[in-house]
Parts: sequence; structure tokens; C-alpha cells
Amino acid sequence: MSHDHADHGHSQDDGGAPAWKHDGVRVIPAGQLDTNTAQTPGMNRAAAINFARVGAQKLWAGTVTIHADAKTGAHHHGHLESVIYVVRGRARMRWGEKLEFTAEAGPGDFIYVPPYVPHQEINASATETLECVLCRSDGEAVAVNLDIEPVEKPESVLWVDPTHPHGAT
Repeated sequence: MSHDHADHGHSQDDGGAPAWKHDGVRVIPAGQLDTNTAQTPGMNRAAAINFARVGAQKLWAGTVTIHADAKTGAHHHGHLESVIYVVRGRARMRWGEKLEFTAEAGPGDFIYVPPYVPHQEINASATETLECVLCRSDGEAVAVNLDIEPVEKPESVLWVDPTHPHGAT
């Protein structure tokens, strides 16, 4: 097989062409996100793009809804890169060796978390829900809890997302 005609792992139609209708672009409607995942009181998460749903090999994407006052403990996500897009509400991020740096993000803002950066995620509002879209550079769940005293103490409600399936503490 020449390189020009490689099927790149796609299934073939009768004509030998890739089955783009089934292996091409996929649209996941808002009402069809997968909420059949670990949930924690005060938070809701839903997968849109992952291996199980669409065959994604290198990323995970979905939504995370965090109730008022939810905070994680200090942690990092190993080799993963994370992007958080704030849809509604106010997110506060703390990061650094002692979580000494802080920044806030509101609707329309993007947050980038590089690999191995110690951080803490916080719903900055005591009364409003925080709604975000979360993308990670791998479907693998990596969360490494760190022995750093968080500047803002975690509440009893934990932050749950693909790399905190049981909540970050």
C-alpha cells in the first residue's frame, strides 16, 4: 500500500475510501453528554468527548458544574495539560510551590494549567454556581495530591472532573 492510499486506521466503504460518514466529524449535542460518571454532591460533570464516546485517543472534553464554595486541595495533573473555559460564574486559581499565586477568571475566559504545576481550583462565589468546559490533553486520569497546606481550605464539597473522579481533597 502506498503512503498516498493509506487508510490511517479508518474503516472502508465498498469503494475502498474511508467511511467518513461514521469515522469523520462528530457532533455531540448538549443534551447528549454522558452523566453516567462518578458524581459528588454539589458538583456535576458530563463527558462529551472521550475514547468511549467517539474514539478520542489524545484528549478528554466535557463540562463541570461546581456549586458555590467548592474548593480542591493542592494537586497537579502529572504530564497532562488542562484548559478550562468559564461559561458562567467566577473561578479562582491558586498555584505555585506554596499556592502563593492567584488569578480569577470569568465568563468567556480561558485558563491554562501546564503539566506538573501545583494548583488549587476554587469557585470564587459563595452563592453562584460555576459552569466550565474542561479539556485535557489525554483521557488518562492523573491527579497527584500534594502535601501543601492550601491557602483556602477545601470545603466539604469536592471538585470532581475526569482527573478527580472521587474528588480532589
